[in-house]
Amino acid sequence: MGKVHVFDHPLIQHKLSILRDKATSVKEFRELISEIAMLMCYEATRDLPLEDISVETPVAMAKCRRIAGKKLAVVPILRAGLGMVDGMVSMMPNVKVGHVGLYRDPATLDPVKYYFKMPPDIAERDVIVVDPMLATGGSASAAITFIKETGAAHIKLMSIIGAPEGVERMQADHPDVDIYVAALDDHLNDHGYIVPGLGDAGDRIFGTK
Repeated sequence: MGKVHVFDHPLIQHKLSILRDKATSVKEFRELISEIAMLMCYEATRDLPLEDISVETPVAMAKCRRIAGKKLAVVPILRAGLGMVDGMVSMMPNVKVGHVGLYRDPATLDPVKYYFKMPPDIAERDVIVVDPMLATGGSASAAITFIKETGAAHIKLMSIIGAPEGVERMQADHPDVDIYVAALDDHLNDHGYIVPGLGDAGDRIFGTK
């Protein structure tokens, strides 16, 4: 069963408290989403393998360590996931970025893929799927299913806020995927919003509320 990691780092929790505030401006909200994603990325990549190397400093040779040739990809779920990409890319400038666009069929309520573009070597990469809110888990589960169809086998899901219902759905559909969140909230309301949550992340990022 995939693990659920809830980050309790003081910087993340402080920024999350401002993010939740309904009075936070679009500009500040957008910046906070990116900053929290950057801090979460730092924690979520803690298990990357390292290799020993030698580096010549201005003084002497130094024994150092670097990431051992691990290829990474970040895949935002459109549109809100886009808000998390810049922060992660600033931490990992060489990371490749894929995109998954989904909408919900009004009749069946099933997620339908309308856009899907991955790096050509996605099957060889460790993938971090990003979406600020893990609510019902339907979109995240569908996105990961589509990514697995490319041959990618090592996938993590990173959301800023999760609901128990979304975590349960993810663990049922993708028990091999670890989940990283800054907060695990109480429940979903009748409209599918996370409670207490922060409202619609996409609307607050792009100013469309």
